[in-house]
Amino acid sequence: MNRGLDIFFVVLHTSVMAFNLFGWIPKKTRKANLTLLLLTGIFWAVIGPVFFAFGYCPLTDWHWDVLREMGVKDLPNSYVKYLADRLTGLDFDAKLVDIFTGISYLTALLVSVTINSRDFIRKRKKR
Repeated sequence: MNRGLDIFFVVLHTSVMAFNLFGWIPKKTRKANLTLLLLTGIFWAVIGPVFFAFGYCPLTDWHWDVLREMGVKDLPNSYVKYLADRLTGLDFDAKLVDIFTGISYLTALLVSVTINSRDFIRKRKKR
């Protein structure tokens, strides 16, 4: 059962990350993408520091619970580092992964805000 949950969280979390990064591309998913990006930011920068730690993600927390039950130890703080290490067999520098993750997130957020704003303005002009 735990192996199934591990796979479930890998697929779910990786899908969420991919949607955060690229969900602004299809016009139909732009609002949902911006919503998810904002929720991610709220967890990372608001909820995390208040209750857990900066960069907190509930999906990572739940996945780590599953992995610990499976006997996995020494899990990194970052799911992105975990995934990169797991997929490649390498041991990426945690700080560099965090920087890459932050830059990727901020870039996706900026693009999503810009495109959603542009769409909103165009829609209002048509009225």
